[in-house]
Amino acid sequence: MKIETKVLENRFVRLEPMGEDRRDELRAACEADPEIWTRLYPFSWAGEHFEPTWKMLMGDVAAGRTIGQAVVADGVCVGLTCFSSIDNANGVVEIGGTYYRPDQRGGAVNPACKRLMMGHAFDSGARRVVYRVDALNARSRAAVLKLGAIQEGILRQDRVTWTGRIRDTVIFSILAEEWPAVRERLDARLAQFA
Repeated sequence: MKIETKVLENRFVRLEPMGEDRRDELRAACEADPEIWTRLYPFSWAGEHFEPTWKMLMGDVAAGRTIGQAVVADGVCVGLTCFSSIDNANGVVEIGGTYYRPDQRGGAVNPACKRLMMGHAFDSGARRVVYRVDALNARSRAAVLKLGAIQEGILRQDRVTWTGRIRDTVIFSILAEEWPAVRERLDARLAQFA
């Protein structure tokens, strides 16, 4: 597996390698829902937390641990998603670190992003794509299941969030042999938004 950093695009979204040119738009998108950061994320992109989290992301990108993608809809960055925990030797990659501005949730943006990212991962030789979701995040858990992922289990007390809350993490996956059926369902779902 070798996942390259590149632009991914379909009729709904454009995923660009995250960089300085989208920084201010990402900050504005993150400020659109400041309460979400205290409830559901292990880190915060809101307010004074934006700069250190930005530096952490850019450090992970520079070290090759993460591929950060700006989620661009109608020419504006409306969020962020990442390839992380990239394990080339085993053909495993995690898709996560995902956030969308509130007005972009529940429509075509998430399935369009995931269609692009999973397509890129499996085309690059992935054997397994993983999603890790906070057990309290019912909306994201439902969205991952709707994509066609299989819930594997819950890692109890997996992480300490930036607020000090101890998080349980739900693990989901899609395997390469499952991808054709998942892709077909995603394509049919996206056709409904056309």
